[in-house]
Amino acid sequence: MAKKHTGAFLAGAATAAVAGAYFLFGSKHAKQNRKKVEAWTLKAKAEVLEQLEKAKEMSHESYDEAVEKVLKKYKKVQSISNKKIAVLERELKKHWRHIEQEVKKEAPKAKKRAEKVVSKAAKATRKKVKKAGKKIASRAKKATKRKTK
Repeated sequence: MAKKHTGAFLAGAATAAVAGAYFLFGSKHAKQNRKKVEAWTLKAKAEVLEQLEKAKEMSHESYDEAVEKVLKKYKKVQSISNKKIAVLERELKKHWRHIEQEVKKEAPKAKKRAEKVVSKAAKATRKKVKKAGKKIASRAKKATKRKTK
């Protein structure tokens, strides 16, 4: 069974964009790739990224499923040859290794960011609770003074 990266997927949504960016800018043949790109391929890649963002966990299987689900729709379009779709499918599936590396690289950073946000929120909540407690105590004290008078 493949490794699952559930915690890392918080940052994975942004990292998933690496798949498209790698194809257009990071690979050895990026310049040639940008010239060859057709509009439907960009749309298909964007849809794959959307599928990844919706996924609860990121694994090689879930990535392949997303690619296949999106490209299944494009296979029904008559103006797009099955050969072009097959080429895009192979290309997208090859990018998994690069995406996984990015996720692994970003996971510790995402965890630290999440911990920092949770810590700040907890601190702010404690502060507000303490302040509210003081107000309630003050009002109760004033109310007991009024009753004794």
